[in-house]
Amino acid sequence: MEILNYVSVLTIPLLVTVIVMDGILKKRPVYSIFLKGAAKGLKTTAQLLPAWIGLLTAAGVLRGSGLLDKIVDLLGALLKNSGFPIEILPVLVVRLFSASAATGLTLDLFQKYGPDSDIGLLASIFMSCTETVFYTMSVYFAAVSIKNGRYTRNGALLATMAGILASFVIVTYL
Repeated sequence: MEILNYVSVLTIPLLVTVIVMDGILKKRPVYSIFLKGAAKGLKTTAQLLPAWIGLLTAAGVLRGSGLLDKIVDLLGALLKNSGFPIEILPVLVVRLFSASAATGLTLDLFQKYGPDSDIGLLASIFMSCTETVFYTMSVYFAAVSIKNGRYTRNGALLATMAGILASFVIVTYL
């Protein structure tokens, strides 16, 4: 385990060193290329900022307005007899918009039920096999100026449902 820690600490600096040395050996202007890349990165960040702020606001409104509770109550009524733990539903809904908010809710579940409980394991597996669909779509689509994602949303939501089902099957039957 100590070797993995050592390797993980050295990976990024070693990679940067190799890239810089390669540029120097090929007689390229490494620093000016870096500055151009950094400028492009800042421009991209500025373009993505409105989408990012909008999604963070939406996640806050979803939780603060009580709409999240209503959605969870509705889903809970639909899943009441399925054996699916209703306690994880807020994590499932919030995860579509915000990974950090979903992580906070997952930590709350860990404190209440324990990380090794069925609910804790389900939340852990779910968090690792799903994506923040709406956040990712808005950020990536804004970055490349896509206005119509066609089937992206439906495909991403279907993949999320598959992740939820896989998480439930893994925890319940394995």
